[in-house]
Amino acid sequence: MADQCPVVVLFGYEASPFTWKVRHVLRIKHIPYTFITVPSMMPRPLLKDTFGLTYRKIPVLVIGKELYCDTAIIIEALEHFFPEDEGYQSIYPRAADGRNYRSMTRGFASYWTDRPLFRATTGLIPASVWRTSFGEDRAGLIGHKLDPDKLEKKVPENTSRLDMQLSLLEPLFDQNDTPWIFSTNAPSLADISLYYQLSWGLGISKGHYIGDLTAGGTADTDAPGAEMVFNGQRYPGIYAWFKTFERYFDNLPSVENKDPDFGKVIKQIKSSRSLGRKSLLLPTPRSSHAELDKKCGLEEGALISVAPDDTGRGDPSVGTLVALSPEEIVVKPRPLENAAEVEVKMHFPRLGFTIRRVDNAKL
Repeated sequence: MADQCPVVVLFGYEASPFTWKVRHVLRIKHIPYTFITVPSMMPRPLLKDTFGLTYRKIPVLVIGKELYCDTAIIIEALEHFFPEDEGYQSIYPRAADGRNYRSMTRGFASYWTDRPLFRATTGLIPASVWRTSFGEDRAGLIGHKLDPDKLEKKVPENTSRLDMQLSLLEPLFDQNDTPWIFSTNAPSLADISLYYQLSWGLGISKGHYIGDLTAGGTADTDAPGAEMVFNGQRYPGIYAWFKTFERYFDNLPSVENKDPDFGKVIKQIKSSRSLGRKSLLLPTPRSSHAELDKKCGLEEGALISVAPDDTGRGDPSVGTLVALSPEEIVVKPRPLENAAEVEVKMHFPRLGFTIRRVDNAKL
């Protein structure tokens, strides 16, 4: 199985919560992959010089010569190219009642854990982080200045928001059929998404990982953090589930090859077999709505910009539209001042992104 699969390379850094999310999926699905560490802050010349990538969020994933940006589409690509019928565990197992809750699971991850819950957990980051160059970098990502003193005063409020989130989640674990969310027979993306957020949030609230996050700009600490609200007495259901998932995950074998010689990795990517035209777009219930897309200026060959609709809007990715579906957009990156070492296609989800046609004259 591993000999036949295309090369899989994940670019991220240790303190990145969304990198954690993808690492969990890769390990649960038993997909061998290479992990390449990139800086937590811009610039990232390795990604720009190798692939012509100016997209600034992390992680990004390469499968063969296809480059996937944003965890929403990274995870769907992994599920598609490494399916259950080829021996890889699915992150969308059926529920005890036989139903497929894939759409609900994806919504749970994208609209709950990765947004309002993430806003609560990032609000627990110690103020010392925002007083470093990392704070300046993230101000550029967000689009406004960050005041460390104000953010420090908001930690109790954000801890209260986490408590609210836990209160909303607790009834999910009042069940006896299986220990997993949506009563599946194995952990699904819903379990992975909630676990990585809570595990990272608990750690970051204590001051763990902040040395890596700031590239040494501040030192790790071990404060009490969010344990005042996330504990077995206050929320016994979710806490018991958390410990069950933790044991499950820790017992899985590692599938990661970390930071090997990057020159050898480049050779592997260059020699990767093509995923083929049929694999250019991930499967969706319906194909692209050509009439609507044309009205939006989204036609194959058009020059377009793709940018997140929350943070990072000031750094769009620009390139030629290659293909699109209701859920995905594929772009050939615009050549930069120096030619990229590897020619790739960039894949973005349409969910959470703004796509606009670009006038060449304005570039």
